[in-house]
Formats: sequence, C-alpha cells, structure tokens
Amino acid sequence: MKSDIRICSAWESEHDRPVYTLDSACPICGAETVNSAPAGFDPADPYGEYRRALKERRQG
Repeated sequence: MKSDIRICSAWESEHDRPVYTLDSACPICGAETVNSAPAGFDPADPYGEYRRALKERRQG
C-alpha cells in the first residue's frame, strides 16, 4: 500500500525542515516529491514467521 503523503526530495538542501504535500511536486521549490515512508513490511521477509510467532506467544 502506498502512502498519499509525499515529501520534497530536495528538502535537505532547499528547506530548513521537511516539506510534506499530496502533490507530485513541492509547492515551494517545485522539486519532485517522493513517498514519505517506506513500506510497513516486506512480503519476502525471511524472519516474519518467527517474529509473528514470538508476538503471539508474548500476547497469550
């Protein structure tokens, strides 16, 4: 699932702080925007099975 919130790709060199937007271009400098966060999980995670089992064991 892709986040709708995007961040200016040039914020570190162009702005004092991150600039967030929903557009494909930064509203201040016009630079391209990128997805603000990485995916929450990787379907090919080799340790996912073990992490879920451990979480289930701790809850129960």
